Amino acid sequence: MKKIIFTLTTSILLGGAISILLASAIFISCDTGAEKVDNAKNKAVEADENFNKVNEEYLADIENFKKETVAKIDANNIMIADFKAKTAYAKKEAKAYYDEQIAILQQKNIEMKAKLDAYEETGKDNWETFKAEFSRDMNDLGEAFKNFTIKNE
Repeated sequence: MKKIIFTLTTSILLGGAISILLASAIFISCDTGAEKVDNAKNKAVEADENFNKVNEEYLADIENFKKETVAKIDANNIMIADFKAKTAYAKKEAKAYYDEQIAILQQKNIEMKAKLDAYEETGKDNWETFKAEFSRDMNDLGEAFKNFTIKNE
């Protein structure tokens, strides 16, 4: 009988000790109100830093794209001047045609520059859409310049 009482007492004590350990672990792992506020502040600071980094990358992408595009537009202006020089001594009918085609290319080049200058930063999604459309239009303009040939007449 003593053995049974001892076993029961040991079991109860052991069970109580386990309960106390579990309760302590749960209590220790719970954050206090101050810790929750600190964690929230840290997460907010981290999110703000991530936002700033993404925003800086977005603005840098815009700046780089604009620089590259302005260089292409400037190169187009040089080709236009070259075309004008090459057609200066063409026959009257051919010169009129060339001048008309050069004027069209020049106007498209001016419009592309104005479109680029008019772009306002309105978000990354809008930028990606603008960039894709603008790149396509610039490629089309580049093809028009490549396809423009001057025959010696």
